Amino acid sequence: MAPKARVARKTRNPDLIRGVGKYSRSQMYHKRGLWAIKAKHGGVFPRHDAKPAAEAPAVKPPKFYPAEDVKKPLVNKHKPKPTKLRASITPGTVLIILAGRFKGKRVVFLKQLPSGLLLVTGPFKVNGVPLRRVNQSYVIGTSTKVDISGVNVENFDDKYFGKAVEKKKKKGEGEFFEAEKEDKKEFPQEKKDDQKSVDAVLIKSIEAVPDLKTYLASRFSLRSGMKPHELVF
Repeated sequence: MAPKARVARKTRNPDLIRGVGKYSRSQMYHKRGLWAIKAKHGGVFPRHDAKPAAEAPAVKPPKFYPAEDVKKPLVNKHKPKPTKLRASITPGTVLIILAGRFKGKRVVFLKQLPSGLLLVTGPFKVNGVPLRRVNQSYVIGTSTKVDISGVNVENFDDKYFGKAVEKKKKKGEGEFFEAEKEDKKEFPQEKKDDQKSVDAVLIKSIEAVPDLKTYLASRFSLRSGMKPHELVF
């Protein structure tokens, strides 16, 4: 790209010789219209106040910076949305668990917890499944329903299933090489009573329907010749 041509500066008072202008000081005063500016402001040239200086920061920036970059945590503005419950799962629906310790067991759905997990039970006396939380991704909803109108599930939430945090004991010099005897933790009596109260109401509703207790006690499994895509639950 070609450089721009240099344009000579134009002035109202050209030099006759170096340092001597064509017009005098008084002539330039009228030529520049300074008299009109002065008359407009009451015989005084207008003054512009200087801009206030920027305030100095309270803390001076450091002169030296660390050699390694310190990672700053990113701001996470994501707000979790409540988990949408599947349309086929309603309170009292019999579900089939597909994974975990009770895989293949049939359970009764009681309610959805604030975390989005499902509160289910066997009942425990029927098939050995206690009150527990299950992710709805690992269950199949069936068309079988159980009347749970008399079951009180207001006391069950996510904190109910939380584990108590215990502080670890420090080992002494003599106990370091000795094997510690692990004490078996007893199941809380309050949770046993809660399970019994829920089971008592559910079993009455289950026994009122013929063959429902046997259906819940049996385990679901696929046998040879069964086509999963043709099954109706």
